[in-house]
Amino acid sequence: MALESSHNTTWRYCVPTLTTLRKAVLISLYGSAALAAFSPAAMAQSNDPAATEGPVQTVSVVGSRRVASSATDTMVPVDIIPISKVAEQGGQFDLAQSLQYISPSFNSTRQTGADGADLIDSAALRGLGSDQTLVLVNGKRRHTTALVNLFGARNRGNTGTDMNAIPLLAIKNVQVLRDGAAAQYGSDAIAGVIDIELKKSLGCEAVAGYSQYSAGDGKNYMTSAYCGIALGDKGTLAITGEYLDRGRSNRADSDSMRIIGDTKSKNKTLYVNGDYATSGTGKLYFTAGTQTRDASSAAFGRGGIGSDDIPSRNSAAMYPDGFVPFINGKIDDQYATIGHRSQIGEWHADFSQTYGYNKMRYDISHTLNASIANRDLMNGGKGISASNFDAGGFSFQQLTSNADFSRYYDTVMSGMNVAFGAEYRSEEYKIMAGEAASYIDADGVGVGGNAGSQGFPGFQPGDATKARRHSIAAYGDVELDWTERLKTQAALRYEKFSDFGSTVTGKLAASYKVAPNVLLRGSASTGFRAPSLQQVYFSSTFTDFIGGVPTDVVLAPNGGTVANAAGIPKLKEEKSTSFTLGTTWTPTQAISVTADLYNIKIKDRIVLSGRFNADNYPDLAARLALLGVGEAQFFVNSIDTRTRGLDLTASHKGELAGNRLTTFLALNLSKTEVTKVKTPASLTGFEDVLLSERERLFIEQGGPRSKATLGFDYVTGKLESDLRIIYFGPQTLGTFSGTAAGVPNAHYAAKTSADLSFTYSINKNTKLTFGGNNIFNVKPTTQNADETDNGFKYDSVQFGLNGASYFGRLWVKF
Repeated sequence: MALESSHNTTWRYCVPTLTTLRKAVLISLYGSAALAAFSPAAMAQSNDPAATEGPVQTVSVVGSRRVASSATDTMVPVDIIPISKVAEQGGQFDLAQSLQYISPSFNSTRQTGADGADLIDSAALRGLGSDQTLVLVNGKRRHTTALVNLFGARNRGNTGTDMNAIPLLAIKNVQVLRDGAAAQYGSDAIAGVIDIELKKSLGCEAVAGYSQYSAGDGKNYMTSAYCGIALGDKGTLAITGEYLDRGRSNRADSDSMRIIGDTKSKNKTLYVNGDYATSGTGKLYFTAGTQTRDASSAAFGRGGIGSDDIPSRNSAAMYPDGFVPFINGKIDDQYATIGHRSQIGEWHADFSQTYGYNKMRYDISHTLNASIANRDLMNGGKGISASNFDAGGFSFQQLTSNADFSRYYDTVMSGMNVAFGAEYRSEEYKIMAGEAASYIDADGVGVGGNAGSQGFPGFQPGDATKARRHSIAAYGDVELDWTERLKTQAALRYEKFSDFGSTVTGKLAASYKVAPNVLLRGSASTGFRAPSLQQVYFSSTFTDFIGGVPTDVVLAPNGGTVANAAGIPKLKEEKSTSFTLGTTWTPTQAISVTADLYNIKIKDRIVLSGRFNADNYPDLAARLALLGVGEAQFFVNSIDTRTRGLDLTASHKGELAGNRLTTFLALNLSKTEVTKVKTPASLTGFEDVLLSERERLFIEQGGPRSKATLGFDYVTGKLESDLRIIYFGPQTLGTFSGTAAGVPNAHYAAKTSADLSFTYSINKNTKLTFGGNNIFNVKPTTQNADETDNGFKYDSVQFGLNGASYFGRLWVKF
């Protein structure tokens, strides 16, 4: 939980405006790299009329539980990214894509041809998995999605948090703690923590936006409104509503039976956030949000056939020229927190209850069950099946109870903060079976792949599950200022899960100001991530295309019949050790630089195995034949990895031709390597199947190993221009055939994208913005479509595959 600290600060986009502080809060990207340069005094000298407007506000800093009255330097790298300008003027309409082009250590690439992963964008830090980043809202744990990513170049086998379930206009800032923090926040914080702080400011504002790709498709319509009202003199109630209609895009060749591009999506979102004073020192706070999303993704196309091609995946009577099935998902996401902060003697106390729920239900349309059509034909009919199926789905629910206490001692050394607390968390995961026609083999012909709804066969009764678990945790945290220059932090956390046991994690951090403008900082920590219920219990039989050939695959649940027959052991927690070492340098009020090195080792990392079949694992042949599928795969603690990298930020504020020019640079270099493959005894000799070259490359290079953002913001009078250049490093992904078969890996060369926008301030309460993203229409490197994961000439890597887009926004404050 991130507790409020008296960093009395008014934050603006990209560069924060700070009140004069005895000590600067060292925040990297758009923070520490710009603190001195963007003080109120410096901003007052600029021609930005908003620089000195508005009351100062308190900023919570993730990673610290201090509620002391003086500002402190952070001992670990924290990015504070104000979202106001993104919401008012940005070219991206959702949070994940906005952060993708702001924070180099953050990656979120829209998938295509990846089933459910097309409908929910996954996000990750520092090249690790999406389930190794903990997401908070107002300092409270946010739930993950029910979805397990099975396809796509990134986050295979991972669950993650749906960042796009929160409207941009509701967000005050996003804080990114780029450091291991499991000892402070619990499971999932191996790569770091993202805390989304929601607004509670008074007043009303609204945004209307439109965008489309230069190809003429992918049209987006967005309307959003925010209103913060005073609850007498006791508190504030903030309400945000948003409607987003995202159109489908298609980059497939005109003669192709494919649709490759953005999914179609309609999002309806409502969020409330506020607080109410209950006494002189007590405050009730609350947050609640709901989103419904109707999304539609295109599956692989099925070609046209002749009427005599009965045992196939098509019906001549229904789709003589072929068809493209649509995987439609109805997603419900709900989140709520209620809590009370008060003073008990000299201690700050915080009691809270958080609820999270995510559900996805599949509806497959423009499809058929070929076995039903075949049965109808054999019975004298035309060969007709239903064209729409309820394929079932899954849900995930999380309840988290917290009790947190902290106290600041200003008489101990130069200041000491002590915090401790406890947490109880319960989780429930369900898989719901689809209607029988979505999965049955009705004709009895036994031809692989003709059963079930084409594109996405429904979950079967044998897949249905209802699994629960709970955990308890206790932690202690001490921050000590030995002198004005030297600060340290120590944290220890015990956590016990009902399904796999207990673990203890710890963290040490320190900072030392070697000179008035130079700070050294570092940390060492241990961490863990519990296997998600989704990874333990997910079960499905689905159709995939390998080298253009349709193949049925079963993903067997851990502890189930198939997994036990294969000797797959029970899943256990991942364990990590993390080290960071960095420095900050502010030679003048106009220049600031930060650099942080990190080294993260993860043991027993949970991954989705390669696919075992009768050819590469003969002992499973009989089992696979009984299941009527060609291949099987599992979740398993099978690898150790090491991730090393560098985060670098630099900023400068100056003038050009008498007007304000803000320049910033942010760079992330990260390299993940599989250092060890751990093979269960029963799979000895099948290491290349357990973790094939292709699967290893998804882990090591699912995201670019280097990424940099160079930005220029120039303000002259009422006109503001914003140019951002984003560099995405090269990636190498595996192919289906593999280098062992003489097929080269898919190498994606480094690419550079550019975004440009212009904002005209009609008055202080009205702004009109227009511009373009990826204005030079850069595309990924072309590959062999038979060897890519989505069957297209390039996967969804780096910045995606849609090309240039153009947008306009109107922002009005009431």
